[in-house]
Amino acid sequence: MSLSQHRSTSATTSSLHNASTDPLSANDSLVFNSQAMSNKLSQLLAQLNHIVLDKPQVVKLALVCVLADGHLLLQDLPGMGKTTLAHALAKSLGLGFNRVQFTNDMLPADILGMSIYNQNTQAFEFRKGPIFTQFLLADEINRSSPKTQSALLEAMEERQVTQNSQTYALPAPFLVIATQNPAQQAGVYPLPESQLDRFLMCLSLGYPSATAERALLKGEDRRELLANLTAVMTTAELQAAQARVREVYVADVVIDYLQRLVAKSRSSQDYHGLSPRGVLSLQRAAQAHAFVSGHEEVTPEDIQAVFAAIVDHRLGQRFVPFNHTNGAYQPTIAQRILADVPVMA
Repeated sequence: MSLSQHRSTSATTSSLHNASTDPLSANDSLVFNSQAMSNKLSQLLAQLNHIVLDKPQVVKLALVCVLADGHLLLQDLPGMGKTTLAHALAKSLGLGFNRVQFTNDMLPADILGMSIYNQNTQAFEFRKGPIFTQFLLADEINRSSPKTQSALLEAMEERQVTQNSQTYALPAPFLVIATQNPAQQAGVYPLPESQLDRFLMCLSLGYPSATAERALLKGEDRRELLANLTAVMTTAELQAAQARVREVYVADVVIDYLQRLVAKSRSSQDYHGLSPRGVLSLQRAAQAHAFVSGHEEVTPEDIQAVFAAIVDHRLGQRFVPFNHTNGAYQPTIAQRILADVPVMA
């Protein structure tokens, strides 16, 4: 059976599958409407692209990461628009937002919170830190010490914080967008592999085109544009969309392709292979990309679109600014894997 024939068959299976396993109740159908959601996604992408110019693919992948209910790492040179993208995403989604500027003298309690003695009650009370929000921007995360970086591990994985033997749940949805500067710069601490693996995606913006840069020079200040942004989605709509993403159908033939890519990543002696958590992240991101693209099911193109953002930082690919390569194009680990593995076996 060809891939196109399989898609035709699986599309029918997909609709039956989604109808029988729909996680949303009848009451939730008032919140989720396919056409209305498609319009909102288009409006959301247009609003983000109005703020971050000439980076439609990066903007789309950032939205895919949110809909896949994952955390996002933005790495690039300072001043490239990483924080601007994070601000725009938070405001457009209407989520509770906190920003933490990481420094080398920051302590875990500065993020998680601490217990303070209350003289009136003669007892210690836990004062929640900035991590207790729906959308946390961890700015320049690799300028803090490894001890402080590790304070995010439980929160990112378990969506909770434990202090003094007490566990505190974080708000839902909970998303961390972290920015980091290149390892070649002074005063940075590389993120350990265990923390890199907590980020669903890792993206870089890169330099703007000459046309986009001219628009930046002649246009409105980005801070003014950010201040005037309005929410396109409600929290209920975002959570409904995230639930729908989990129900996007993945055909067996597409899973076969995904597994061949994974097997290729594990066959090299130059880097360790993709972990099971990474494999699950790849599938979830492909489902979210299909959802944003209006596909009824995941296609190989959806996997290819998200593969580098999911895989490179997990396999040890380090960010190198373009000017450090003497202008020469250097394919990443993920791009080499995609080139070596055919869609159909």
